[in-house]
Amino acid sequence: MSANPRIGSSFADFLREEGLYEDVTAHAIKRVLAWQIEQAMHAKGLTKVEMAKRMKTSRAQLDRLLDPNNDKVQLDTMQRAAAAVGRTLHLELA
Repeated sequence: MSANPRIGSSFADFLREEGLYEDVTAHAIKRVLAWQIEQAMHAKGLTKVEMAKRMKTSRAQLDRLLDPNNDKVQLDTMQRAAAAVGRTLHLELA
């Protein structure tokens, strides 16, 4: 608890108490990854068609990857997307 008696628990604590922390965190991570991939595509001047070709996947699969609300994306798809824009995907357990 904080030294200031007027400050309550954190937002993360609230989410944990409500049983939402893992879902919210996973959704936030997916949104950030989709945004980073899209930004890298724009920086390299890649269209979605060219990006899908580089990933050896369909345009529909790429659209699912870039959809910030779709958090059902496989790790290998994320890795292929990172490689297609010349980046690497780093994961760690904290």
